[in-house]
Amino acid sequence: MPRPRKRQAEPAGLDKKGPSGKCPKSENPGESPAKVENSSLQKTAVSDNCGKNPSSCWLMKSEPESRLEKGVDVKFGIEDLKAQPRQTACWDGVRNYQARNFLRAMKLEEKAFFYHSNCKEPGIAGLMKIVKEAYPDHTQFEKNNPHYDPSSKKDNPKWSMVDVQFIRMMKRFIPLSELRSHYQVHRATSGPLKNMVLFTRQRLSIQPVTQEEFDFILSLEEKEPS
Repeated sequence: MPRPRKRQAEPAGLDKKGPSGKCPKSENPGESPAKVENSSLQKTAVSDNCGKNPSSCWLMKSEPESRLEKGVDVKFGIEDLKAQPRQTACWDGVRNYQARNFLRAMKLEEKAFFYHSNCKEPGIAGLMKIVKEAYPDHTQFEKNNPHYDPSSKKDNPKWSMVDVQFIRMMKRFIPLSELRSHYQVHRATSGPLKNMVLFTRQRLSIQPVTQEEFDFILSLEEKEPS
């Protein structure tokens, strides 16, 4: 499956999304998910953020504006995903352990918000779904890739990625400023966004979203910006 160039660059331990080349054609869409490291940490991280039930909704950040990282343009907005064959791409380059564990917790058909980050107006641009569960991110082994990790071994890879597929654009772009306004109100009133990870763990590029948060954000599409 062709894989576009995309996302943000980061050293291990920080949390951004990285550029892509192409998915190896030998990838088997039905292969088993990558072996999960620190599975207890993964389960705890998801449940802590989503209440009693693990998250089945997500928010995934990517950069819609051109930016060179080690000579590679890491731009990848929702329009870039939409333009891919089958409107599908690999979500590679994540180099933060908690974000990686969230990737490994994702299941087929789960939905995610496509969030534009590191740009003039950050916010939620559209919806996508998981179409392939976690498997080794091959950019960790590519020496010319901004996300090359020499400490990762092919027989025990550190980093994983998933495949995502475009569902639709939001009926209107939901900017971060609008979400923040609701979050500030909801903290005082116990509203749906009172504990949203977007504001409590801002640097995470892969974030769980509760069903209550997901439904509230979708409801904003039908309303005039506040």
